[in-house]
Amino acid sequence: MRLYINVDHVATVREARQTDEPDPVRAAVLAELGGADGITVHLREDRRHVQERDVRLLDETIRTVLNLELSTDEEVVELAREWEPYQATLVPERRQEVTTEGGMALESGTRERITGAMERLADAGSRVALFIDPEEEAIRRAADWGADAVELHTGEYANATSDEGREAELDRLRSGARAARDLGLDVHMGHGLTYENVAPVVAIPECEEVSIGHSVVSRSVFEGMEDAVRTMREIVDRARRGLRDA
Repeated sequence: MRLYINVDHVATVREARQTDEPDPVRAAVLAELGGADGITVHLREDRRHVQERDVRLLDETIRTVLNLELSTDEEVVELAREWEPYQATLVPERRQEVTTEGGMALESGTRERITGAMERLADAGSRVALFIDPEEEAIRRAADWGADAVELHTGEYANATSDEGREAELDRLRSGARAARDLGLDVHMGHGLTYENVAPVVAIPECEEVSIGHSVVSRSVFEGMEDAVRTMREIVDRARRGLRDA
């Protein structure tokens, strides 16, 4: 089970004052010391938090791997081709949203744009993942369109307000993970995961990678980034050991 830490919201705090601190690059170093297997950042078209400088320095300095989230915007895709991140995860993006609100729409009208971006990123040497909802049709299309992996959107699970709702969303994630694995896709999950809700997700056997940001950054305000990541690492590993021991 790989734990990727998203440092976008370290940059969010920095950009609130348009200054040079806190530095997401320094946060990434501490996250790695705390046990992160990789660092995730989302370079948005509007550059609302992460900047090009951040991605470039992360690509040059981190000792694990870089997972760059991006839209299919041609300018951003070309930047990603220059940086050649280990993994590029294509995500939907809307200017008015606070954070990514759902999976990509894999429809006939979007195929040319998405597959074109996927091909350019793959040609540059990056693994390509698609951030999608845990729906059978979207998963099938991700496989047909040539993705290496899917990141299943866990937001509906994270936002469920009842035990029944959470279990129903977990069942969707379990079914989606099985379908993706059967089609030869690697299975990642992310969005809205916290210290309280992550364990059932990482206990899904087919899930091999989770990306967590806001919850870890929030905790780091009180106990520091390294310890915040270390605590999340312990929770993830404990849940995974429980799966193996079952």
